[in-house]
Amino acid sequence: MRVSQQMLFNTYVSNMNRSLTDLVDSNIQAQTQKKVNKPSDDPVGMARILDHRETLATVKQYRDNIDTAKGWLSLSDTTLTQVSTIITRAKGLAEQGASGTITADNREQISYEARQLFQQLVSLANTEYEGKSIYAGHKVDENAYAEKLWMTTNDSNVSSRNFTITGSADKTIVVQFLDSGDIGGGADLDYRYSKDGGKTFTTKTLAAGATQLDFDGVTMDFDLGAPAVNIPVTANSATDTNDASGTWMWVRPTAQYMGDDADGINVVGMNTNLNGPLNQAEGSFNKDVVVRIDNTTDLASQIEYSYSLDGGVSWVDGNIKPADGITSNAVLTIPGGTLTIHSNGGANALASGAQFLVHPDTAAMDVQIQENEFVRINDVGKDIFGGVYQQPGATGASVVFNNNSTFTGDGSSPTQNLLETMGNLVAFLETNNQSGVQECLESLNLSQKHVLTKAADVGGRENRLAVADQVLSSLELNEKDRISHIEDVDVGELMTKLSQQQIVYEAVLKSSSMIMKMNLLNYV
Repeated sequence: MRVSQQMLFNTYVSNMNRSLTDLVDSNIQAQTQKKVNKPSDDPVGMARILDHRETLATVKQYRDNIDTAKGWLSLSDTTLTQVSTIITRAKGLAEQGASGTITADNREQISYEARQLFQQLVSLANTEYEGKSIYAGHKVDENAYAEKLWMTTNDSNVSSRNFTITGSADKTIVVQFLDSGDIGGGADLDYRYSKDGGKTFTTKTLAAGATQLDFDGVTMDFDLGAPAVNIPVTANSATDTNDASGTWMWVRPTAQYMGDDADGINVVGMNTNLNGPLNQAEGSFNKDVVVRIDNTTDLASQIEYSYSLDGGVSWVDGNIKPADGITSNAVLTIPGGTLTIHSNGGANALASGAQFLVHPDTAAMDVQIQENEFVRINDVGKDIFGGVYQQPGATGASVVFNNNSTFTGDGSSPTQNLLETMGNLVAFLETNNQSGVQECLESLNLSQKHVLTKAADVGGRENRLAVADQVLSSLELNEKDRISHIEDVDVGELMTKLSQQQIVYEAVLKSSSMIMKMNLLNYV
């Protein structure tokens, strides 16, 4: 076969390009230290690398979430520790004020620091992390608490009623009734009040039928309810300053929780004539549950129903409530608890397709730290610090933990409501009420124990984050090792290979140049 110059040239170029390509590929691997730089280098390996990189990205996001959660919880831990320190100081002040060996002037002097401690507690309850309130539930853009005035009384007839106070006062206002009768009743009532701790009093008259007490810059309105029920009060002499008899009130500082809570579970009926306030759900729900009636029936008969945990996208059917003959209500079992459907004025028919939405109030902010693991980073302030709170739909605010603003004087009604206790301590110190200060002592002990319990809960979540972070750190190292095993090059092997390919390429160039220079004239 004749070998032409064209064939020689094509063979030369082909060999040179092949050798050069191998050399360039090795050179790229030397530069990147990776043996897989593009899918064609190792299609299966590249797919595995991408899977591992996706896992690494997820792990990084989880670790970022953990870092954020650590910031929130660490700040909360520090805050609650400071709160406990303040309570310890407040207990010391209360012990001094409860002593019978000090004077009214001494208690007034102590009251100045007590009021500062109260305001510092409110400030701590409004602690923010990166501009977000950590104790306001989902309402992170607002302060968890706002200072306001509240009332303590020694008369249970008064403390059991709703009231509102408007205005502001630098010191506690002590109020004494000089007439016995009814607030909102048919006769005038004389009362007097003092803004300087009981040193001087101003007397005023509450007109017959009126419900508003005026303290010159501060007003207190009582809600008589519907139907109206008057509020009985008892008088004692203007010369009698013993608050053990008659009706006395102390208008003093407190703080109202302005965030949201996780206390209620709402039920809303759709396409049903049984939608009403009596329908209720009980249990522990962390998400909405939609319940659908699948057969036309009544409350007393067998009810077939389905439920959905994703807003109606998918349904779990085949659930049955057996016939029980009870026409007043039907109890359906659903994830998290039960749904009770009540008859509406005797009508108890259920139509196929009727639905009920179980919607729990939520205040928790959860961050995901692993595939199926979440950690709450915030808290509901009222469940820690107490104060007063107006629930959604309520006509007025009420005391957290209990609705008792009655001063007994014998320490028989301690409470873990920290802000209310501090408000009362300020009031009783400012008005020289020794027995009232003594009553605050036990409440401060309960409040401190409660705050430390909440701090322990925060600490438990911090420890959980630490464990999760360690697990993710190990997973991250393992994933990086797997990727390295697939794509990283063996440097020693690569250098040997690179030298060989360079020799081959130079040999191709030399032999080709020698052959291309040869022609028939060399043999003449």
